[in-house]
Amino acid sequence: MVSSGGVAAVGVFVELFRFVVVGLLLAIVYNLGAALFSLSRSQRDPEIDGRKMVRSLTWRIGLSVALFALMFVAWRLGWIHPHALGGR
Repeated sequence: MVSSGGVAAVGVFVELFRFVVVGLLLAIVYNLGAALFSLSRSQRDPEIDGRKMVRSLTWRIGLSVALFALMFVAWRLGWIHPHALGGR
């Protein structure tokens, strides 16, 4: 049987999970924007800006994989629940 203290601890983890998800989404969008910025100014020094773009896209992919793994772990722990399409 779970005590009320255990339920409160799970609630704290769920709130922390939400902040982490939002932070990861913001970091993904930031890195996508940084790659676009590097692509748009690549005519000045293509080699340096190309490396910056690749680094930004690499971070974006890594963060996306981390977000997916975090969502999977949260689902397995019961913190999030999938729902049927159409609201059924």
